[in-house]
Amino acid sequence: MATTRKTSSLTGIKTAVKEQAKEQKKEEAVVAVDVAEEAPKHEKKVDKFGRAYATGKRKNAIARVWLKPGSGKITVNGRAVEVYFARPVLQMIVNQPFAVADRANQFDVEVNVVGGGLSGQAGAVKHGISKALTYFEPDLRAPLKVAKFLRRDARVVERKKYGRVKARKRFQFSKR
Repeated sequence: MATTRKTSSLTGIKTAVKEQAKEQKKEEAVVAVDVAEEAPKHEKKVDKFGRAYATGKRKNAIARVWLKPGSGKITVNGRAVEVYFARPVLQMIVNQPFAVADRANQFDVEVNVVGGGLSGQAGAVKHGISKALTYFEPDLRAPLKVAKFLRRDARVVERKKYGRVKARKRFQFSKR
């Protein structure tokens, strides 16, 4: 008789504990939903000189970008952007983030870029400027993200394989 009372009281306690645990989980879920509704606010990231710094990458090129308020002068490796990127297409690529953000001629940009060719370097500068703009003005993140300028373009040249002329091209096949 005594054992049945103990087991029945134990099962009652176990069910009560389980119910309390369920209620706690529900409360935690409600709190988690409240926290999730508040989107993370991006903060302005500026150094002691009032510049925003970002790194942009494309193919094998890496661009270090410093952005500060100014007259719209862009310097790449110590030279003007028109001199360094002589082709108008590359100049257009570099200036795209300013056009999308509607901030043309409002920022001075200083860039150090290494690696890759001119096309990859222009893409790296574009990526770096886009990131630096979001650090300087967090509100610009939405239009730049829609334009896909904050995404690192991961396409790189495919490696050459042995037994092939190039990455995919094969040597001439002779049937006889």
